[in-house]
Amino acid sequence: MATLDVTEHRDHLLALAAQLPAVPRQDLYGFLDVAHKLAQELPYAVCDALDTFNRVGNEDGYLLLRGLPVEADGELPPTPTSTPAPVGRALLNMEAFLAILGRRLGLHTGYAELRSGTVYHDVYPSPGAHHLSSETSETLLEFHTEMAYHTLQPNYVMLACSRADHERKAQTLVGSIRKAVRLLDPETVGRLHDNKQPCEVDVAFRGGVEDPGAIAEVKPLYGPLADPLLGYDRELLKPHPGSDAEAVEKLSRSLDDVTEGVFLTPGDVLVIDNFRTTHARTPFTPRWDGRDRWLHRVYIRTNSHGQLPTGGERAGDVITFTPRR
Repeated sequence: MATLDVTEHRDHLLALAAQLPAVPRQDLYGFLDVAHKLAQELPYAVCDALDTFNRVGNEDGYLLLRGLPVEADGELPPTPTSTPAPVGRALLNMEAFLAILGRRLGLHTGYAELRSGTVYHDVYPSPGAHHLSSETSETLLEFHTEMAYHTLQPNYVMLACSRADHERKAQTLVGSIRKAVRLLDPETVGRLHDNKQPCEVDVAFRGGVEDPGAIAEVKPLYGPLADPLLGYDRELLKPHPGSDAEAVEKLSRSLDDVTEGVFLTPGDVLVIDNFRTTHARTPFTPRWDGRDRWLHRVYIRTNSHGQLPTGGERAGDVITFTPRR
């Protein structure tokens, strides 16, 4: 099941959100500790969906929770135009649900080089944004596995919607390797599996160098051969010429063929399995009127795939960059 409508649980969910500290960024560790306790009180259907997705995933590579209680548009602040959010900004409903639902899955994580090391990200259109940035709007944000080049890439990308774009055109696209691998011949799978390819990194992780080149190495497919994990970035992965590049191109086409589009509407939380999918966002047209598309994003690490190496990590930790090699 990729979509769960939680409308019938709205009152219960609002009651949980009301127990969170009202200003989350003043003490994020404490805020997320409270969220962890509240996560144990989620409705059974929500717990079951999250726990099952966390344990075995699904064919689609995402879980969409729909119908969460969001503020009326007129009660929300204007869509942000800068980042990071002010420390004193009051808690919004969708931030509350990212906290509680996310703590059911694992640990919220910030990345020191990204968004000033903040854990909560506002995602909104920004004029002149870099084409690799989530703040771009009028061009396609190409398929990518989030931070596939990072040794401690997040297990899950969580997106919550407070405002949709005006024309309801923007789609979050998700391509699942569990579907795509069935379209690949065994020779291509063998060529891609455990075969490191050069990979560039996003601007935030370049250490101020305009073009450091492919400083990471990423395996397009790895892990269990019968149910592989995915490391893919259409912009940044630079496969070796010849057979490797041809195999990556076949992978790219197969991901396109299985892509699903999700229209995020206010009250939606989308959980993306970042080890078995690649995702993108279609273009939309902002109006710069304070009511443009406004998502909230957090990254979640779990004890799967070695993403919690020390065992002493906490929700709210901020980690530094080490490229995959």
